[in-house]
Formats: sequence, C-alpha cells, structure tokens
Amino acid sequence: MQRTLLYLIIELAIYAALVSLYLAFVLSFLVDWLKDLHAKEPALYAMVAILLMIGQAIVLERLVASLVHLTRRRRE
Repeated sequence: MQRTLLYLIIELAIYAALVSLYLAFVLSFLVDWLKDLHAKEPALYAMVAILLMIGQAIVLERLVASLVHLTRRRRE
C-alpha cells in the first residue's frame, strides 16, 4: 500500500513538472499562431486545439510512464 502511494506521488510530481514545462515552452512558441488562427479560422482553431490537447496527453503519459518505470527498476 505504501509503495503504491509513493509511486502515485512520484508520478504526479513528474507529470506536474512536465505539464508546467509544456505550458512554459511549447505554448509560448505557438501563442501568436494560435491567436491568428482563432481570429481568422475559428473552426480550424478548435480542431487544432483539440489535437494539441490529445497530443499533449499522449506524449506526457508515455513520458511519465517511462520515467516511472525507470525509477521502479532502480528501486527494486
């Protein structure tokens, strides 16, 4: 039980750090383009926004899962 809780806390901390980095770096590069797209093509903007959210979820989940797997291997 305690190990599972520890792994959950580690995974949440890693995920929080990665989401923060994603927001700070990736979106800062896309903000101007997304604003233009929102003003000119709202429907396309909606699709791009959804794809960005899905892509973020997939990439971050795989990255966190890999990092958690590495930390578990080192501890065992």
